[in-house]
Amino acid sequence: MGHRARTGRLSATTTEPLPWRTAGLGDAVALRDLERRANLAGFGHVFGAEPFPDDEVLARWRATLVEPGVVTEVLDGENRPVALLCHEEGLLRHLSVDPAAWGLGIGSAALARFAATHGAGSTLWCLERNARALALYARHGWTPTGRTRRTPFPPWPTEVELALRSADAR
Repeated sequence: MGHRARTGRLSATTTEPLPWRTAGLGDAVALRDLERRANLAGFGHVFGAEPFPDDEVLARWRATLVEPGVVTEVLDGENRPVALLCHEEGLLRHLSVDPAAWGLGIGSAALARFAATHGAGSTLWCLERNARALALYARHGWTPTGRTRRTPFPPWPTEVELALRSADAR
């Protein structure tokens, strides 16, 4: 696969498009595990000592993967997915990148992929204390709408809604 660097890690810096594939129900456990790795590394400080809700997140992925109109795409690494992109018309539901692949441009590539399909006016929700993700979104033209909500998991931190200004903002 032409996307592997000498270290065996994926890189989004090649000129070839990354090989995203559509996830299926058999990917639910791997998606949950990827979400857990990214969440614990990226914003464990937000949830503190609360345990990761493995069963609830797995149930959500199983439901999401069969929900009409929702597309979940996976970027595979050598032994497991390194990124996931879940979306429906006008809504980016979820973007996770394995911490081992942070800084390789995979998140940026995923956002460009989403923007090319859905365009300006699309929305997403992000934890207000997830500074890394908020910075990534801002670099790609996402801005706060002023709307907030609480997450469904203890300690119920706040999420902020962002909207994509233009499909070609980078």
